[in-house]
Amino acid sequence: MHCRSAKVFIFVEKQKRMDKLFEYSNRLIRETETLFFRYIYDEINWRNRMIGLVGPRGVGKTTLVLQYIKQHLNPAETLYVTAEDFYFVDNRILHLADTFVKQGGKYLFIDEIHKYKDWAKELKLIYDYHKDLTIVFTGSSVLDIKKGASDLSRRAVVYNMQGLSFREYLQLFHHIPAKTYTLEEILQHKVELPVPHPLPLFADYLKTGYYPFALEEDFDLRLRQIINQTLESDIPVYANMNVATGRKLKQLLAIISKSAPFKPNLSKIAEILSVSRNNISDYCLYIEEAGMIAQLRDQTGGIRGLGKVDKIYLDNTNLMYNLAEETANKGNIRETYFLNQMRVKYDIVSSSVADFLIEDKTFEVGGKNKGQKQIKEIEYGYVVKDDIENGHLNVIPLWQFGLTY
Repeated sequence: MHCRSAKVFIFVEKQKRMDKLFEYSNRLIRETETLFFRYIYDEINWRNRMIGLVGPRGVGKTTLVLQYIKQHLNPAETLYVTAEDFYFVDNRILHLADTFVKQGGKYLFIDEIHKYKDWAKELKLIYDYHKDLTIVFTGSSVLDIKKGASDLSRRAVVYNMQGLSFREYLQLFHHIPAKTYTLEEILQHKVELPVPHPLPLFADYLKTGYYPFALEEDFDLRLRQIINQTLESDIPVYANMNVATGRKLKQLLAIISKSAPFKPNLSKIAEILSVSRNNISDYCLYIEEAGMIAQLRDQTGGIRGLGKVDKIYLDNTNLMYNLAEETANKGNIRETYFLNQMRVKYDIVSSSVADFLIEDKTFEVGGKNKGQKQIKEIEYGYVVKDDIENGHLNVIPLWQFGLTY
């Protein structure tokens, strides 16, 4: 009798906790705004049975999945949970999915999946056991998505998401609609001015426009917290680092923030940090995957980051202003912006004669007085100038490259 009572008690308690998950999920869905959608929203094939959405902290992954639920799904058949919830201290995602399906659930959204141990194995089992269940998970880029995705290779479709483009910033922050343009359209001077004078708004974007949460109070403080959490928690947990090694990551980012963009001298950096030279490449890769830096590679290894690292940048201009503060170099900011915005749609590598190469096109980035010297012998060479509103011939305004996504 006592055994049966105990089982009943456990069942009731579990049901209460399940009810709380639904309550939390429904409240978040109700409170989600649907006035603005990120660039990747329409690119995701939501018909897939398992979808992964990865990207750095703070770029809006949670909002995006909640918007999709609110726009398209029945809340009674849908559950949104975060893997950080206390529910998962003594409950498995696999068991949650079983219970959810038995209660008529059809769509399970799991946020911050990298916080859950053995996430890929359990998602694989859920996918195989429940043919009528759609699973969407989000996670930080820093988690070993390649290793996890290999277990899910025939099951999950994974999308990478980055921060706001200048176009998205205009729409979200200032309610100014702007069209997207291909690189060819930009180079052919087909861009229409979204406002009579875009340069003041562009200057604001460079400082505080990349992360959607800049609309809230204390942006600089919140961004610094994300940096610290990424370096002190996310990467060390993923890479099984101790606290001392986590501190080395912060030192490395500090070195990069003061020097970027720079050609990496791994031996010198290793000496400064008192670590092995071989570790520096791994550290840089972790920090890059976490959305803190960008490594520009050369053409030797082909497309998609297989070449040798030629330069290291901070990932975006907001990070530059936050970390370098008053020492942020204008030329570095321009190059960082160009690389950050163009990499979403195009394979971008270093140029041996100028700054960047995209397909067969060479780009030299600078201020409004930048000359043609570096590219005068190049067939498809372009000068990208800051501080100009309109372009002519092979001179293109820098701000326009933020309209590609």
